[in-house]
Amino acid sequence: MSRRRRIGAGLGGIVVAGAVTLGVVLAPSAAAAPPLPPVSPEDLVTSVITAKPGPLNGTVTVDNELGLPALPNAPQAANGTSTARVWSNGDGKGRVALPSADGERTLVSDGTTRWSYDSTDRTVTKAPARPATPPSRPDGAAGPDPQTDPAGAATAMIADLRKTSTVSVEGTAEVAGRSAYQLVLTPLPTERTLLREVRVSVDAEKRLPLQLSVLATGSPQPALTIGFSDITFGPQDQSLFAFTPPPGTTVKDAPAHGQDGQGAPAGAQAPRTVGDGWDRVVIAQRPAAAPNAPKPDQGDAPDLNALGTPVSGPWGQGRLITTAVATAIVTSDGRIAAGAVPEQVLSEALGR
Repeated sequence: MSRRRRIGAGLGGIVVAGAVTLGVVLAPSAAAAPPLPPVSPEDLVTSVITAKPGPLNGTVTVDNELGLPALPNAPQAANGTSTARVWSNGDGKGRVALPSADGERTLVSDGTTRWSYDSTDRTVTKAPARPATPPSRPDGAAGPDPQTDPAGAATAMIADLRKTSTVSVEGTAEVAGRSAYQLVLTPLPTERTLLREVRVSVDAEKRLPLQLSVLATGSPQPALTIGFSDITFGPQDQSLFAFTPPPGTTVKDAPAHGQDGQGAPAGAQAPRTVGDGWDRVVIAQRPAAAPNAPKPDQGDAPDLNALGTPVSGPWGQGRLITTAVATAIVTSDGRIAAGAVPEQVLSEALGR
């Protein structure tokens, strides 16, 4: 994979991961609201965080208008609708199939190793699996992997945002054929964020987040949708959570996880976070090119240096990329800062 393609994938990964963390959504169903017993906001949040829904599989639909171009390895970041298949054994093992225009990416975590296979260029990257830890850990250590466990990542998001939110329950809905409570998280006035609220449809029985909707300030409609359009609970074929590289595949090792549980590509520093809650910023370092590396293929990915608008600050110079729910700064020295925050918050984070 060329360096240009890795850079494009890196930005796409940050934006998509941030989107998963701050909102996995699906447009609400038009079906009549099912009658469900009353539940307090705090009891509903607690039940989501402590729930053990068990094995499941389903189809996840992504529908967004973020304004990003199509990025290698992250087609879900671009405008439009896409789908993925998700499987979970309920105990840290997961599988996700992400179709693309010319192939498919397969992400598998077998509990020990995380595999990422790209059928387009027949490459596999393997890394130690993220340890299964409770989503409510106060030290911010790694929780569910958003790549192979999006529902678990959504639960971790709720556990994180509850500390800086006003929480309420606003009715019920039918989602993916399941009865669900509508949980609403609204940022406290002290939070500097582009978001107005996050609406979470919580499965009434399993207490799993089935869908979340992210609404930006000043917009009546969700800015991004990612969520289950169908879901089935029950035992899964355990062979789904094992991966054997196909013949002729190039296998590469990724670095081991750092103390924060996040891996980093060769030649790059592990991503770090500044702040918490709604105004959290993720800062990653793009890998440096090898001295004798071949010139990248210009057709592999958009040139990040051509995206957005020029911007500068005490941290240096770069390009500012904005969407309805997120902002990113790509600096001239190879850093990428992103979050659901205004430009000023990113600038302050880069200066730390």
